Amino acid sequence: MSNKKYTTVLTIAGSDPSGGAGIQADLKTFAALGCYGMSVITALTAQNTQEVTGVYPIPPKFIAQQLETIFADIKVDAIKIGMLHDVDVIEEVANSISNLSIPIVLDPVMVAKSGHALLKDTAIKSLQKNLFPIATLITPNIPEAELLLEQEIKTHNDMEHAAQALCKNGLKAVLLKGGHLANETSADCLYIKATNNIHWLSSKRIKTKNTHGTGCTLSSAIASNLALGYNLLDAVSHAKDYLSQAILAGSEYKLGKGHGPVSGGHVPSCNIQGNVARWDVTPLPRWDSGWIHLLSYF
Repeated sequence: MSNKKYTTVLTIAGSDPSGGAGIQADLKTFAALGCYGMSVITALTAQNTQEVTGVYPIPPKFIAQQLETIFADIKVDAIKIGMLHDVDVIEEVANSISNLSIPIVLDPVMVAKSGHALLKDTAIKSLQKNLFPIATLITPNIPEAELLLEQEIKTHNDMEHAAQALCKNGLKAVLLKGGHLANETSADCLYIKATNNIHWLSSKRIKTKNTHGTGCTLSSAIASNLALGYNLLDAVSHAKDYLSQAILAGSEYKLGKGHGPVSGGHVPSCNIQGNVARWDVTPLPRWDSGWIHLLSYF
């Protein structure tokens, strides 16, 4: 019998039938980075590159059953969580994963591209109470951080204070994405509470409207890198570089009439260490790379 093993990553998120975001984007990212992807679906959507026309929530108990069935049979090395649409779903997911000692990356999708809240206040409070304390990292954008803190974020200094403030509420680390600021570069602020260190990851923006699924791709890449054994700073840094390359590759294509996806087929080079595949994401020259974060629905 072969002694090779997969590095496994589980996404808990909604489905995007257009393939650009949600579990579809997550699974493509896991595979591109050499991980074995699994998925627990929280909602079915009807959407394309232009709009979401419908959402069909999966019953919370069946979400819990999906998780229980996977954990009963397969060792999971890391988890990525996307949109959880209500309090019952949040509580079921939290109850199912709270005892796990593995990296958990939470992309707290709370605000639509239009600026409208996707979660009710009660669900946001439940997210903070039940999932923030067990997450290794959360990856909010500026509108989401503003909603959580009930304050405006206009500058890089504001971002630093916001990331630190969020960690006062039980979080271990925050990657506050700065794509919504009107700057030539896209600068993200990573604050790690254990070391009290702030790290800035900056890159030049790529001019493209193919940004559907950027948030999903970034958080999934971080989860993949953590599963592969990278420390948090390296996992985030490599994930941002990977996303930059994926957006650059995707900018050459046209899909649909709206915001097309980043390149789901972008695969970095691979080498084998022991029995585990590790993927070398060679960073693009810093001034030739970049990404635009426009909030996808998942």
